[in-house]
Amino acid sequence: MHFRVKQQFAGFWVYGFAFVLLVSCSEQKRTWVRNYPKNTAFVYNNQINLQGNFTKDEKKRLLSNLQNYWDDSLKVPKQQQFGLFYKIKSPAVFDSTNIQQSAIYMNSFLNAQGYYYAVLSNRFTIDTVRDQIRASVYMDIDAGKNIAIDEVTYEMTDSTLQQLAREAAPKSLLKKSNPYSKQIISSELDRMVGIYRRNGYFKITREDVYAYVDSNNTKLFALTIDPFEQAKLLSEVAKAKRENPNWDIAIRQRNITDSSRLRKYYIGNLYYYPETKITDVPDSLMRDRSFLEQRNNETVMRYKKGLFNYRPLKEDTYFKKGDLYNEDRYFKTANALGQLAAWQNIDIRPEIRDKDTLDMYMFMTPAVKQSFTIDLEASRNIADIGVTNLLGITTNLSYNNRNVWKNAIQSIATFRTGVELNILNTSNQPDQLLQTFLINIGHTYIFPGIVQPFKRWKALSNLDNRRTLWSVNGGYVDRRNFYRVRNFTTSLGYEWKQGNNSLLYKPINVELYSIDKLDSLDQLIIKNPFLKASFNEGSIVSQSFSFVRTTNGQRNPNKNKFYRLAVEEAGGLFGIIPGLKGNIYRYIKVETEYKQSVKFPKSELAYRAFAGMGYNYGGDTIIGPTLPFYKQFSAGGPNSMRAWRLRQLGLGSSNQSEEDTAANAFRDRFGDMQLEFNVEYRFQLASIGSFKIGSALYADIGNVWNIKRAASTDADTRFSLNSFTRDMAIGIGTGLRFDMSYFLIRFDFAYKLKDPLRAANNGWMSIKDFTWNDIRPNGIRVPNFALQLGIGLPF
Repeated sequence: MHFRVKQQFAGFWVYGFAFVLLVSCSEQKRTWVRNYPKNTAFVYNNQINLQGNFTKDEKKRLLSNLQNYWDDSLKVPKQQQFGLFYKIKSPAVFDSTNIQQSAIYMNSFLNAQGYYYAVLSNRFTIDTVRDQIRASVYMDIDAGKNIAIDEVTYEMTDSTLQQLAREAAPKSLLKKSNPYSKQIISSELDRMVGIYRRNGYFKITREDVYAYVDSNNTKLFALTIDPFEQAKLLSEVAKAKRENPNWDIAIRQRNITDSSRLRKYYIGNLYYYPETKITDVPDSLMRDRSFLEQRNNETVMRYKKGLFNYRPLKEDTYFKKGDLYNEDRYFKTANALGQLAAWQNIDIRPEIRDKDTLDMYMFMTPAVKQSFTIDLEASRNIADIGVTNLLGITTNLSYNNRNVWKNAIQSIATFRTGVELNILNTSNQPDQLLQTFLINIGHTYIFPGIVQPFKRWKALSNLDNRRTLWSVNGGYVDRRNFYRVRNFTTSLGYEWKQGNNSLLYKPINVELYSIDKLDSLDQLIIKNPFLKASFNEGSIVSQSFSFVRTTNGQRNPNKNKFYRLAVEEAGGLFGIIPGLKGNIYRYIKVETEYKQSVKFPKSELAYRAFAGMGYNYGGDTIIGPTLPFYKQFSAGGPNSMRAWRLRQLGLGSSNQSEEDTAANAFRDRFGDMQLEFNVEYRFQLASIGSFKIGSALYADIGNVWNIKRAASTDADTRFSLNSFTRDMAIGIGTGLRFDMSYFLIRFDFAYKLKDPLRAANNGWMSIKDFTWNDIRPNGIRVPNFALQLGIGLPF
């Protein structure tokens, strides 16, 4: 055995040395060429050397964009293979005359970014490698200083437009001393047009405004007849342009001959066509007089079959007759109606009537009203109570009605039933085959708008995609000889959006549980006291709030950020009622999560930070000091701490769950607090059409703890700053990702770099005494690695 470990480590060092040697080789030595031209030079490499006074991020952005401005004949069709190697397939024949064209393209791009004094020079080399004649092209760029914005003015000839521009000037995207670019000017022009179109100017477009850029220095206008003084003045101006270039920008209005473009428009009549077919022509529908009509003041619903009521249409329309035309409310209405499941397509057409009136025609194509799905799932449970090798078979039925009561209310009914079978039944007793039976019935209604008692709550008009959700579920689980669980849950919630923010508030959430503990479970709890918390009887009456925000980088659209905050409070009011005391939990639970990803042409860097904590402030001796286990946190599995199996990490550095379960396989671990950080570098290995094979290198850091110490647990399960570094678990790994565009299958392998329960070396992996398994003091063999199968990315 000792000799085998040495053999393993000899191989480990050999492979490790070979890997380091391979990575240290230049990229050219790890590149091979296929289908290259014979006896003539081909483009093997192109490189841009960029110099200038800019930040690291700005340089990276410019270099990334400049690569796109090589002439097509100078681009290298290079593909990354297996993360380390590169393949060039069918490279282009080298033609030096195309280098100058690339310089023109790159200089135009730099000008658009505000670098008007860039100096570009180029060169190339020819190398012969075996029968390959390789050409390498180099572009050396000194970007010079970026043009800075000096004075910004708004010069509209129409007094109303000028007043709106002056009021909006403090929020201008053009700021004094900020870098100049054509993109930021374009964005400012779009902003100004948006302001006008939000204030009734329906006909104003980008063609009606422009930016006048003045690059002249005012010193040039100084009058002088002295030729020496004039030469000196020109020299000073040229020097100033080089050292501190800045330009004035004026946003101006073009000469408008059509007076209707400067006219404010108001909303007229509203016409709904909720039964529009996908093949219908809107112009024909507007002239059709065979429709039945339902009128409600200024609105008209035109229909033939009577499939919809008027109320949901009004609920998600954000303008009414007499309102000043506002483009934001126009798009808000189109988006809100499009979010309703009852319709698959929305088209709103404004039509000018009379002098300053816009009638709105809304053509809405219904979605399929009803759908039915059925799923069959199979799973293998090897870490359960008692019998440890069970085959699970589950059937899921779902019925979806997208237009209940003709009010565009969505109804989702679900039915789930399943069994767990003892596939290794050695007792020869047929009644031992069925170990678990479960059944669950649920129903959810999604109402358009916010259902509440106040008739005119103006604040609701500022919310997007408003929804009211009501759900009810009931379930029953019979675990043979161990327990019977009955549950009933119901909740009422409100969901809405504001810009990039999604919010969900549930003012009421009720979860009722009843458990019958059978003899086998009582005996198991006696042997494993820590399991008692997992089978506490208690119900929940709570309210919760969650906030989610997603953003894209303004200067780097390939950088995405995700924020999530969730808070749940239970039993604060109902817990003081004498009849409920001791029967419902009282706790507060907070979760926060941050994710960011930065995409590169062939790779991606992503990381995630998560923190969650729940505090049971009830102090009830019957329920216990922790959260209910189904509200607690766990770590391990394909999406969390991947070096550990599902729910197999923690608590802290306590080994009690393993000590108490030496004779059985139930080792699931739940805690009241979790900290976790994940980082992952993803890259592509190969692609065949839309099918892509990728890989990743990643690290996971974190653990799960309790806040309070239960009577049946040891002190190491509690979170403490004194033992924080000791408790931290670290896993590293790699894997394969098979991307079929519409879904992704992931195989991950991870090794425990630091295991808080590993007795040797303070939990750290030992290179000298490397082993795939760790033998705990009680004799349990625990793997130091895990293989995970996942659907989709882990975060």
